[in-house]
Amino acid sequence: MAESQSNAPLRADAVAPASGVIHVRTRLTADFTVISNALAQRRGSAVTVGVAVYISSLPAGAPVSIAALCAHFSEGEILISRALRELEAAGYVRRPRERTPTGQVRTRTYFYDVPGDLRERMKPPRPRKRPEATAVQEPPPAPAPAEPTADADPRAVAVLASLRRVDPRLILSEREAVRLAPAVAGWLAAGVGAARITEVLTARLPDHFLTRPAGILAYRLRETPLPAPPTPPVERPVPIPPFQTCDGCERAFRSPTPGPCRDCRHNARLRTAC
Repeated sequence: MAESQSNAPLRADAVAPASGVIHVRTRLTADFTVISNALAQRRGSAVTVGVAVYISSLPAGAPVSIAALCAHFSEGEILISRALRELEAAGYVRRPRERTPTGQVRTRTYFYDVPGDLRERMKPPRPRKRPEATAVQEPPPAPAPAEPTADADPRAVAVLASLRRVDPRLILSEREAVRLAPAVAGWLAAGVGAARITEVLTARLPDHFLTRPAGILAYRLRETPLPAPPTPPVERPVPIPPFQTCDGCERAFRSPTPGPCRDCRHNARLRTAC
């Protein structure tokens, strides 16, 4: 027989510590979420931990966009997006761009209750084999070189560099401009003009930046749907008037209305003048 479990809360003074918090726990059998201590006790922003716990408690398929999270929490777009970036950098969140069967490109959100590096540390250690010979220690790999500016689209870099003319706060370093250039180049390749891209990136900016301007621009480039390029005007063909028969010389000529041709009208004006 399975051991019976009671849902009654435990006594608070069962093992009461001399100081600090005293837990009064209740055994939950439904409507609960298991959170690792590494996440619950994560140092830093409480907003980041709160967003992670909330996403972890949601069922699969629930919306977790910036707008959906802002509708649930009282914090604004900047704090929520910064929390997602911190979770993404820590390995809890992954937001790749995927193409749907209909051809649309959307951002998919994957949430990991335990990041990859922690999962590796939680695995049991493999038995160590006895080396047959002393292995030659390879030197550590050299750090990756910085991204050169020459590899970035010069038109995209020019658009990013011109943003400071609209808002002096949008000053980007060379590394930040190179990192954002591929997204801007994608908009340019889709037919969106530089003026339209500048308008999207600089419209309705907050009064105070709580992060680097590059973070706000990266969020807008990633989350804003690709603006449709302006539709070129449709050139309609000029209608050709039909053929008419001159009332005087019976010569065929084009005119929207019947009557005399141009020569007969000219001769008629000369006779009237005489």
